[in-house]
Amino acid sequence: MTGGTDLTMATQEEARAALDRIATRLTDVDPDELAKHVIERTVSCRVPDLDLVFVTRIHARGLDEFQLAESANGAQVRLTVNSDDLVALADESLKVTKAWASGRLKIEASLGDLLRLRKIL
Repeated sequence: MTGGTDLTMATQEEARAALDRIATRLTDVDPDELAKHVIERTVSCRVPDLDLVFVTRIHARGLDEFQLAESANGAQVRLTVNSDDLVALADESLKVTKAWASGRLKIEASLGDLLRLRKIL
């Protein structure tokens, strides 16, 4: 590294792969537990440093495949996270609670949705 700050940014492919790893982790949650805490919702994940928005649907069986979108399209649960933090969350080197508490992960959702998500994240 040559002096200065190391400013890295994950690629679109790395961001998508991170989202896929997070979605796969939901399949590790006991299906009965998942069904108890999840109701069907649309979910968006905005990655501002890449100028991307991914959308999906969460339901009792997990998450559908993430798709690129023009906007959050009125998603009921809206996440905002920079690409490197998204990769760190997927790799579990950054915990959701720490990312949220430090402002690195922003979550916009109803209080009920937040409480349900907390049980499975």
